[in-house]
Amino acid sequence: MRVLFNNKIAILIFIFCLQTSFFNAQNNIPKIQFPQGAITSEALEAKIDSIINVLTLEEKVAMTHAQSKFSTKGVERLGIPEVWMSDGPHGVREEISWDAWENAGWTNDAITAFPALTCLAATFNPELSGEYGFNLGEEARYREKDVLLGPGVNIYRTPFNGRNFEYLGEDPFLASTMVVPYIKGVQKNGIAACVKHFALNNQEHLRDKINVEVSDRALYEIYLPAFKAAVQEGKVWALMGAYNKFRGQYTTHNKILNKILKTDWGYDGVVISDWSSVHSTKEAALYGVDMEMGTGTDGLGTTTNNHYQHYYLANPFLKALKKGELREDLVNDKVRRILRLIYRTSLNPNRALGKMNNKEHHKVARKIATEGIVLLKNEDNFFPIKDKKGLTIAVIGENATRNMTQGGGSSQLKPLFEVSPLEGLRARYKNAKIIHTMGFESGASVYDEVVPASLNQDSLYVKAIEVAKKADIVLFVGGLNKSHHQDSEGDDREVFALPFGQEKLINGIQEVNKNLGFLLLTGNAIEMNWLPKTKGVIQTWYLGSMAGHAIADIVSGDVNPSGKLPFSFPKKLEDNAAHSFGKLSYPGVDENQYYKEDILVGYRWFDTKKIEPQFAFGYGLSYSGFKISDVKINQKKYSENDKIKVTFNVSNIGNREGAEVVQVYVGKHKSKVKRALKELKGFTKVNLEKGLQKTASVTLNVSDLAYYNTEISRWSLEKGTYYIYVGNASNNITKKIKFSIL
Repeated sequence: MRVLFNNKIAILIFIFCLQTSFFNAQNNIPKIQFPQGAITSEALEAKIDSIINVLTLEEKVAMTHAQSKFSTKGVERLGIPEVWMSDGPHGVREEISWDAWENAGWTNDAITAFPALTCLAATFNPELSGEYGFNLGEEARYREKDVLLGPGVNIYRTPFNGRNFEYLGEDPFLASTMVVPYIKGVQKNGIAACVKHFALNNQEHLRDKINVEVSDRALYEIYLPAFKAAVQEGKVWALMGAYNKFRGQYTTHNKILNKILKTDWGYDGVVISDWSSVHSTKEAALYGVDMEMGTGTDGLGTTTNNHYQHYYLANPFLKALKKGELREDLVNDKVRRILRLIYRTSLNPNRALGKMNNKEHHKVARKIATEGIVLLKNEDNFFPIKDKKGLTIAVIGENATRNMTQGGGSSQLKPLFEVSPLEGLRARYKNAKIIHTMGFESGASVYDEVVPASLNQDSLYVKAIEVAKKADIVLFVGGLNKSHHQDSEGDDREVFALPFGQEKLINGIQEVNKNLGFLLLTGNAIEMNWLPKTKGVIQTWYLGSMAGHAIADIVSGDVNPSGKLPFSFPKKLEDNAAHSFGKLSYPGVDENQYYKEDILVGYRWFDTKKIEPQFAFGYGLSYSGFKISDVKINQKKYSENDKIKVTFNVSNIGNREGAEVVQVYVGKHKSKVKRALKELKGFTKVNLEKGLQKTASVTLNVSDLAYYNTEISRWSLEKGTYYIYVGNASNNITKKIKFSIL
């Protein structure tokens, strides 16, 4: 009995020791939340260190991969929250089911749809970009998101790219300038912006297979600057990898790109894979992926139980760590970045509550839309159209009523409302009579599938001609849409011309009514053989919730157009640099693609090769008129650390208030390396009442005139003679001034 009693005492002592150890361990668990107020970076990093010390290896790995379509795991026992993400760049996407690409069926997830980013770029207004980001961030915060998957800054290389409408144009300086305030605006709400797609994802066709071969100069001078600005100036908290390969290795876990991002640029945020863009556990571990999303591996797909455990950064990662094949400091770095993200977002004690669908958001969306709309042609002052009794306006075209927020892939939105162009015009024109017919039909927008039209196209054509005969003015509302092989994720366009028989319809309308204007809804340049048949053309983009009201503001003249094209419109497809070299350059041969135009992208190609575009980068008309005069620079000779101050007068010589975008380009005379004739290095938007003049200026850093020197793998400033070009479009230069760098 005594032996039994002694055994019981030993067991009790053992249990007591276990409990003591447990309670001591619990007491060592750090307090997760910070008090409200300022958080120093030192305190944050110390807090993260203390958390990493108490996490198990299993908990660490669980944080690095998805647990649902749009979330990753937290650590329940420590109070570390999950991370919730949402598309997209111009509106918070509707709720998606936990484990399927289906609408979750919520009734309270309708949002404000802001204009697509091509429109934002066309405003040439960085201040407005900040308003865009802040208001969008408020909506994401209200929807309790942590990461907003946007903005996109991939460079417009070909007008066939299905996702160009999501990006900020063809020029790296413009994209860099516009993306920084957008990011800062979003992140003021405690929401992480996620700049994408890093990098060289400049087409949708074969996007998950294509291998891009591009020179270091083009990489650094054209395709990376906006990402660098997002990281170093915007201080972006998240960045998304791309689908394609670069020099034979997938970009999401690319050794070269990871070094540039995390070592050279000092990026301290998270790298999130694009959905299913990870292809290797080892490369993902070594080369920068912090959070893996959307990857169904080993052929298991999404129907297998616990399929998230089969991700490359799930069980395979854990197994490699336990076997010592991968170092634990690799997962620690990922977790550190994820915790940093969480403290910047969901555990941010200063985070606001957010707002959604309020009047301010609608006002900002409308303002961006009107500032971004570009007046391309205005023969005989066709626009603006006065609202007067006895006037009949025929609005013809499917795009007058088509929903442009549905479709397009991951940018698809569920707005509370979307004012169509027809609705907007009818609301604005109280005296004139507006009549409408479809004219053509294109079929529903479905991802990765072309749905044929269901109506008889000949009947629609005949009716459109009849309606046009009855009108004093015809507004044709056409262009592209958000369907497969149009402006949509998943693949590229296949033809440069207007689709769905629109050119035939324009020709037919013009034969019976010469007063024809075109409201062009696209996110891409299109072929314009029909241009002489029109008196006026307005590029309206995809404008979101307030689309119709913004279009009516411009058409009626309530707002004077001031938008400028963020990319060039070629006259024919072969005039575009990427297409001029044949299939090897676009779309690639045998899944390999060579950027043979190198640094000569967009207007750089047109200028240098002396090819006349249909409409140039930076081009846009006004209902007023402007004159740029008295252009001067502060000195004639500069050294590397100097600043070039360009001053000029801008006069409104028209009869109404308006705004002009003055653009400053720089070119190197007789450079020892290949250069574009000129490159955008500064711009400013000047608002003026009629008859007034204003002195304005743009300041450039001399150091920003450097080129990427591949011989020494760094930037070099070439000495010698340069030229400043000042104008209001890349092909409309008012003044050219010579200067030197010593």
